[in-house]
Amino acid sequence: MSTTHAEPPLARRASDEAPEQAPEQAAEQAPAAVRHTISEVSATTGLTAHTLRWYERIGLLDPVDRSHSGQRRYSDADLNRLAFLGRLRLTGMPVADMLRYVELSRAGDDTLEGRRELLVEHREEVRQKIADLHATLAVLDHKIDLYARNASTHSRKKQS
Repeated sequence: MSTTHAEPPLARRASDEAPEQAPEQAAEQAPAAVRHTISEVSATTGLTAHTLRWYERIGLLDPVDRSHSGQRRYSDADLNRLAFLGRLRLTGMPVADMLRYVELSRAGDDTLEGRRELLVEHREEVRQKIADLHATLAVLDHKIDLYARNASTHSRKKQS
């Protein structure tokens, strides 16, 4: 029986963006009316409340709006950025590089080439990791096959 892992609904929106639209542009264009509590965002993204506050403190997220009682209220734009940052983290991008990307994004269209270069460099690192994983998988497959053959041979000898 196989199970599939479904993305949280709000995280899926960011990955469903039109390919020609950069994630940070979609985040800026998202309607500002919808607000989410830190516990809702934590449940949706899988990030702890502590991590969400840290992302805001170090500048990965813009300052989050607050309710009249001071509670954080995240917009869909914040969720879109978090979804993109989550993808970058999934690929192993260091937080420092994610922060550099966000800073470039905030600086406007004059930084498009810098953002592209940062992502191209990271893509090469990801491709190398994938190649390394494929090589490692081949070694594992070889060992598994070897053990299967040895177990089969051992089983036949025992029966004789």
